[in-house]
Amino acid sequence: MQIRLARPDDGEALRVIYNREVLNSTVTFDLVARTSEEQEMWMAEHSGVYPIVVADDGGQAVGFASLSPFRPRPAYATTVEDSVYVADSHRGQGVGKALLLEVVELAGAHGFHSVIGRVVGHHEASIGLHRACGFELVGVEKEVGRKFGHWLDVAVMQLLL
Repeated sequence: MQIRLARPDDGEALRVIYNREVLNSTVTFDLVARTSEEQEMWMAEHSGVYPIVVADDGGQAVGFASLSPFRPRPAYATTVEDSVYVADSHRGQGVGKALLLEVVELAGAHGFHSVIGRVVGHHEASIGLHRACGFELVGVEKEVGRKFGHWLDVAVMQLLL
């Protein structure tokens, strides 16, 4: 398994991984699957200091992590938000941890001070992943999302670099 920066030709594999979660889980609050065009735009927005890293297993992207701006106001410029997604076939094998550690390292290298992980409140695997990478729970936003007919909390995890 190799962790590397995403390439444009990874777009479709990453879209498939992400859209599975959009359509079948509450780990993302998106409700509509991403189109190929939207995926291209998303990847273009995640370059430079907001990278995407990919878990590559024999030439196949099996997971990814990204950094995104936390909020648009200038005072938040030193804070980023992480996202981590792993294909079903590679869960429980340390892929998510390797991806998260890599984007955290890149966040530090790009001069960011704080990384925020916003995790659906009941997703113990993702909360545990963030804890294993040094994040701490700093709050819970109660019933801020609604998907599949259920109110959803968001656990806010933070790592100061």
